[in-house]
Amino acid sequence: AAYFVGGCVRDLLLGQQPKDFDIATDARPRQIKRLFRNSRIIGRRFRLVHVTFPDKVLEISTFRAASPPLGAGPDLLIRQDNTFGTLEEDAVRRDFTINGLFYDVDTREVIDCVGGMQDLERRVVRTIGDPWVRYLEDPVRMLRAIKFAGRLDLEVDGPTYEAILDCHLEVRR
Repeated sequence: AAYFVGGCVRDLLLGQQPKDFDIATDARPRQIKRLFRNSRIIGRRFRLVHVTFPDKVLEISTFRAASPPLGAGPDLLIRQDNTFGTLEEDAVRRDFTINGLFYDVDTREVIDCVGGMQDLERRVVRTIGDPWVRYLEDPVRMLRAIKFAGRLDLEVDGPTYEAILDCHLEVRR
């Protein structure tokens, strides 16, 4: 199974031109590489496959699941990234609901496990899960929230914005 995922789906639904097309699949990187001679496996933390064409590169990722944090402690931050999973698990790992949408070319359906379609209709950027945890996992997500809001003329959801105000100093770390 393979689906368009993320920003390309979001942009098409908003009537915008996607800058690239990412694909998510249940196939493992070596399986993908065997299917496409014009491909190479990249990445250290999590393996991706780039399929190259003369004027495009398609990025193909295998569905990921939540990885257990390394070490003990109360935090739930992602510490490793090599756990394969299902489409639903992959959707929950993504940053914002509007980026957690999958498109099935065969059925011409959008698969939404995280409320992204509703948030597109409401025109809001909202984290998947607790925004404070998600920003501590990756502080760059705060910058991405603001970028998407500005570029796509969206509002930042209340708790998503409040967490930016609370966590903004994490960007410096």
